[in-house]
Amino acid sequence: QAGQLRQEYLTMASVDIQDIQGGAKGSVNLPETIFGIEPSQGAIYQTVKGFLTNQRQGNASTKTRAEVRLTKKKMYRQKGTGRARMGTAGSPIRIGGGVAHGPKPRDLQERVPKKIKRLAIKSALSLKAAEGGIRVLDQITMEEPKTKLIAGILDVLGVSGQKTLLL
Repeated sequence: QAGQLRQEYLTMASVDIQDIQGGAKGSVNLPETIFGIEPSQGAIYQTVKGFLTNQRQGNASTKTRAEVRLTKKKMYRQKGTGRARMGTAGSPIRIGGGVAHGPKPRDLQERVPKKIKRLAIKSALSLKAAEGGIRVLDQITMEEPKTKLIAGILDVLGVSGQKTLLL
C-alpha cells in the first residue's frame, strides 16, 4: 500500500488554470520536487508543535514561602500551649502563605531545524495537491481592493466558507 501511496503523489503533475468566472484556460505543470514528494507526517507534526509551543508566554508565577512578605519567626513556642506545632506564617498550609511547587517563569521556546520546516511545507503542499486542493487563477484585476469581489471569486471557485490561502 505504501507503493500505491507513493505513486499517487508522483502522478500529480498538472493543475487547471481558471479565470475568475470559473472557466478553464489551460493547465500548468507543478514542480515534482515540491508537489510530488511523499509527505512526512513527522515533519508536519514537529513543525506545528514547535509553532504552537513558541506561542506560549511561560510567565505564570507564584510566590514560594521564602518570597511571601510575612515574618520568618516561629509563630509560638513548640510546647506547652496545647495547640498544634506551628512554624512560620508563610508555610504553604496556612492562609496567606506561599505556594508549594507553583509555576515559575520559564523558557518554552522549541527550535525546529530549517530542513524539517522546509520538508513540512513541501509535505503540506504535496498533500493538498494530492487532494485536489490547489487552484491556479489566471489573474485577478481590481480597480480598488474590495472584499465583495474576492468573496464572489471564492464562491465561483467553490472554496467559500473554507480556510483559503491566496498567494
